[in-house]
Amino acid sequence: MSHPLFDITGETALVTGSSRGIGKALARGLLEAGCTVVLNGRNTTTLQATASELAASFGDRVRAAAFDVTDSAAVAAGIARVEEETGPIGILVNNTGVQHRSPLLEFTDDDWHRLLDTNLTSAFLVGREVARRMATRHRGKIVNICSLQSEAVRPGIAAYSATKGGLKMLTKGMCADLGPLGIQVNGIGPGYFDTELTSALVADEDFSAWVRRRTPAGRWGDVDDLVGALIFLVSPASDFVNGQVLYVDGGMLSVL
Repeated sequence: MSHPLFDITGETALVTGSSRGIGKALARGLLEAGCTVVLNGRNTTTLQATASELAASFGDRVRAAAFDVTDSAAVAAGIARVEEETGPIGILVNNTGVQHRSPLLEFTDDDWHRLLDTNLTSAFLVGREVARRMATRHRGKIVNICSLQSEAVRPGIAAYSATKGGLKMLTKGMCADLGPLGIQVNGIGPGYFDTELTSALVADEDFSAWVRRRTPAGRWGDVDDLVGALIFLVSPASDFVNGQVLYVDGGMLSVL
């Protein structure tokens, strides 16, 4: 039997950007832990396909809410609808993110703003709206999906790293404001993970060899490697943990 400090049975969780990849794996992990999980995405076709797939195993504890997390009005309406139809959100995972690789001198204004809106502004908008409701209940867990690139950078991803560095500091700022209201806000910083978004890098034999050499664990991360960190950060086990980023990177940040 697991320790009761890790028991999150019956909680309602919202996971943004959960149609695929890391978000989908985190949603599945929360379902396996006994939560009701609201999936979120903008592509309704993909979102419904994922919801149907997970519902085959977890039944009516799988819900879906399609709204644009970069639009303030859509976020407010979407969160209100989730709480009305599913119940109070006790767990929020801000996972929505996008990557765009390009040399800094060729990076366009539009791509800069798209990354900023998707990776950082969305977490602010959704986090603020959910926290307003959590505050009235004086409890809640918010986890922002940061990145190894919240701390380190490679050529071609300056904008992405800026958004993920900003998300790390937003996490700390949310802790400062929301901690006194009974809400814990932490981050998870994945290293190099094998997902749809990194498929080209995984297929690049030279780059994959570099990742394996550079990572003490000697491999790419699997999305399921993130579930344990999430369960810790959304459970009573982390009630005195706030404003931290837990890096799940196979040790990459710790070595030269």
